[in-house]
Amino acid sequence: MRTRGAVLMGSVVNGLALGFVVTNIGFGDYAELNRMFTFQDLRMLLAFGGAVAIIVVVFGVMQVRRTPGRIHAGVVPGAILFGTGWAISGGCPAIPIIQVGSGYLPALITIAGVAVGMWLCRWANARYFHLDRGSCGL
Repeated sequence: MRTRGAVLMGSVVNGLALGFVVTNIGFGDYAELNRMFTFQDLRMLLAFGGAVAIIVVVFGVMQVRRTPGRIHAGVVPGAILFGTGWAISGGCPAIPIIQVGSGYLPALITIAGVAVGMWLCRWANARYFHLDRGSCGL
């Protein structure tokens, strides 16, 4: 039987292991990410592509099926904003947490920006767009 403490401890250990691996690959370094996004160094791009290929195979073996859902009008602009933010800040929303854990404190500004962006998204959606939040949990 799983207890909440055991699940929490497992999550902490897995999170630390993931952070260690991601940091050592270079995904926590802005300069490395910049070289990846500008196609100057394909090493990390190939690592990312390899990870996606592995998870596709794992999902196939485990027979994980996508739940059918609607793609609403906010998906494309949201994806563009997410990608732009990733390129500007040097990582997806998880990377600044890894950067702070590695001692790079300016990433706290990025984390604050993510929090403000989430708040603005909720506010704009409630006031103007009224898009279906689906499983995103806006």
